[in-house]
Amino acid sequence: MVHSGETFGDVVGSPYYVAPEVLRKHYGQECDIWSAGVIIYILLSGVPPYWDEMEQGIFEQVLKGELDFVSEPWLAISESAKDLVRKMLVRDPKKRLTAHEVLCHPWVRVGGVAPDKPLDCAVLSRLNQFSAMNKLKKIAVRVIAESLSEEEIAAGLKEMFKMIDTDNSGNITLEELKKGLERVGADVKDSEIVSLMQAADIDNSGTIDYDEFIAAMLHLNKIQKEDHMYAAFSYFDEDGSGYITQDELQKACDKFGLSDIPIEELMRAVDQDNDGLITVNLWR
Repeated sequence: MVHSGETFGDVVGSPYYVAPEVLRKHYGQECDIWSAGVIIYILLSGVPPYWDEMEQGIFEQVLKGELDFVSEPWLAISESAKDLVRKMLVRDPKKRLTAHEVLCHPWVRVGGVAPDKPLDCAVLSRLNQFSAMNKLKKIAVRVIAESLSEEEIAAGLKEMFKMIDTDNSGNITLEELKKGLERVGADVKDSEIVSLMQAADIDNSGTIDYDEFIAAMLHLNKIQKEDHMYAAFSYFDEDGSGYITQDELQKACDKFGLSDIPIEELMRAVDQDNDGLITVNLWR
């Protein structure tokens, strides 16, 4: 924490929380308000406001990127909460809220407009998105998740997994998922939790392992990055022919414990010209 009146010139702190003026190597106590704003953004949405796969990319986003208040779950978050975050993440430290102004903001102050009902968590939102995907896309996303480095996985996802995996077994059980959603105030019926569990449990093991969890939580624009999509395609295209055959698809399904799924059903999901082959263009 920076004390009043002090000015520093060293770049310090986690890339996700660092303020723009810190990167410019001239900063004071205002940088703490920025970092707190980042924390509030993550608590509300489950992802940092500015992120990239590399540290330098994160810094560039901090300096020039735009805040996302459109993607889920922001549509369900109050305008007052978004107003506070915007004013805490103003790039000009002179125009940023002070600590006193933050505490006086309507969303923060006692008796203010922050809702008593907890917001549905990012975990639930992402699980719902993932469950809507067809089975082939789920397998592809799992492949992408396994290929990501620790640096490429958005901040907070590892902590989310640990929060739900209370016995530290490396696998989330149905009961752990239920209790984890309850802890963050998500109101979900038992039957819906079972459906979400089955959707994320790609290999049908009865639990959600770390890679399956990351696959379900991945931000959609990360999934759709060209290099990740091509890496997933290459995983299925074992002989490097440039297309995925029904036999290659069968092998991948067997590996993930999905041998009982009709291959024809998976092929139809992407094979629009019905030639029995999946090309890179169809894969996208």
